[in-house]
Amino acid sequence: MLETMRWENETLFLLDQTKLPHVISYLPCQDYSEVKMAIQKLAVRGAPAIGAAAAYGLALGMLKGKGVEFEELTALEFYRQAQTITRELKDARPTAVNLSWALNRMLSVLKSTIDQAPSSLSINDLRSALLAEAHLIYQEDLEGNKHLGQLGQTLVPTGAKILTHCNAGALATAGYGTALGVIRAAHTAGKKISVFATETRPLLQGARLTTFELLQEEIPVTLITDGMTGFLMARKMIDLVIVGADRIAANGDVANKIGTYNIALGAREHNLPFYVAAPISTLDLNLNRGQDIPIEERNPVEVTHFAGKKTAPDGVSVWNPAFDLTPGHYITAIITDRGIMFPPYHKEKWQRLVGQPSRLTFKFEGR
Repeated sequence: MLETMRWENETLFLLDQTKLPHVISYLPCQDYSEVKMAIQKLAVRGAPAIGAAAAYGLALGMLKGKGVEFEELTALEFYRQAQTITRELKDARPTAVNLSWALNRMLSVLKSTIDQAPSSLSINDLRSALLAEAHLIYQEDLEGNKHLGQLGQTLVPTGAKILTHCNAGALATAGYGTALGVIRAAHTAGKKISVFATETRPLLQGARLTTFELLQEEIPVTLITDGMTGFLMARKMIDLVIVGADRIAANGDVANKIGTYNIALGAREHNLPFYVAAPISTLDLNLNRGQDIPIEERNPVEVTHFAGKKTAPDGVSVWNPAFDLTPGHYITAIITDRGIMFPPYHKEKWQRLVGQPSRLTFKFEGR
């Protein structure tokens, strides 16, 4: 299994997913601006992976800010500089809530560290606190998704044929996966499952990434185009659907890769279970409904061109939202690292689930 990212010698190495599956290379990021660019151009993608990368980006920004003036910052000035970098990183992509969740968590830890001993802390102490928290966010995602996978596989019957959309695997997380984490756990449990993966237009994350991961794991996978899902269901060729999520509102509405809503409609028509798998960090209880989730619109070139070649006529208008919204009442269950949530979805139920203790009880110091 490829590493999505790794920290080494004060550098964050990000697997460049724009080059997969044919080229495996890592982007060395030595400043937060390089991390931001990697997120924007989808070198690193998937909500949990974006969150972990952004956390490291903030740590990098405060680590690489060197020189006499920086070293002489007070703790409060250091914190304000971290806030400035956080605002810049949050602008990288608007839909995946894990980005702001991870950065807010980093700032919270920094502030708590400063509040506990404001006069005795050095700049290096503050840098160490940030880096330790970035490591912890990474490790919690890895371990949490393994637990999510184990919970989710209990919903998967032996011999199930599963449809998934986009890539919610190891490449979209710290290294295990959400939707593919469930699939991976079911496979490991000996359930003899098989997978249909959509190509996921316009950037082919399913064709390039999901099939790549599943073939590495020796899990049977069949690639289909996005437009085939309805006919696949009508032919009774699948038993259930599992997808990931980039943000979940309090009422269970889910923002996920464009095309997810179409699949949910088909699953509802054909009485198929439609599951969403995501860590609890993808939940946004500040939003009561999916319509309030900001939907990223990307460059029209992604639609008008394919493999660098123009495929559409000059002058054609393009609408290119990266995500769509699936209503909570279409979702059979939402699988998280804290437990499985069944409808009806509402804030009070989520708050009880969020209040469950994390499985991780250690303080991760490095790797």
